[in-house]
Amino acid sequence: MNTPLFSRVVLVGVGLIGGSLALALKAAGVVGQVVGLDRSPEHLEQARALGLIDQIATSSAAALRHCDLVVLATPVAQTATVLRSLLPDLEAGTLITDTGSTKSDVIAAARAALGPAVARFVPGHPVSGGELHGPAAARVDLFRDRNVVLTPLAENAPADVARVAAAWAACGARVSEMSAAQHDGVLASVSHLPHMLAYALVAQIAKAPDGDLRFRFGGGGFRDFTRIAASSPEMWRDIALSNRPALLEELDGFSAMLADLRGMIERGDGAALEALFTLASEKRLNWKPG
Repeated sequence: MNTPLFSRVVLVGVGLIGGSLALALKAAGVVGQVVGLDRSPEHLEQARALGLIDQIATSSAAALRHCDLVVLATPVAQTATVLRSLLPDLEAGTLITDTGSTKSDVIAAARAALGPAVARFVPGHPVSGGELHGPAAARVDLFRDRNVVLTPLAENAPADVARVAAAWAACGARVSEMSAAQHDGVLASVSHLPHMLAYALVAQIAKAPDGDLRFRFGGGGFRDFTRIAASSPEMWRDIALSNRPALLEELDGFSAMLADLRGMIERGDGAALEALFTLASEKRLNWKPG
């Protein structure tokens, strides 16, 4: 592109998601300058050394001068605090988006923090990540051929939503729109619940008297199932609490499925077990990751 889509992007949070977005935008040639804001000076220095950001901002006022896009890549519980700190320095033409894994709570926090300026906040969620976190985990291809969901507000101008969508599309993502409630229900099932299960299994083994022995004999199945248990504990704490109603519903449903499975094993019902495993196997084999 001859003219960048955004001349100056400010990343609030320069870890896996924020850093990967910076790399992808730079590689696509759609951003002029990327500025980093982060509560960790070490992360900021590392991000600059790795080429994720071009400049470290010493204050929100310095960061937001002539900025056309702010991206919040922080734990969702920090949304209101971060937005309140940015509001006094927001310029009239600055758009804001986020990368939070939950949307209803983020939108409520944005409305409370921004007031009428919430019209410039376009909520988003890249459905992509990894078990590692921090600037060193950033990858230029993290969003390539992955889903990004926008949950636009009634107040958003269509042109603003289109600009945020274009930024993600430039990173190679597939961009779609949902309501916040639909997003939170879907993601509770296919993202949030799997993380809870992985954390729970690893914690159960870690607390066993012979936990070290069990870990030593963990094979490929254990490795693949529990990979995401190495994800950021702070981030997933916030997600679990912020999407509580939908996640509790999914946990209840999974508990009922486990009870059924336990009953089949207890009864020695091989036919029922095989039917359940066949259903799951066929669905998994036919699944094409988004």
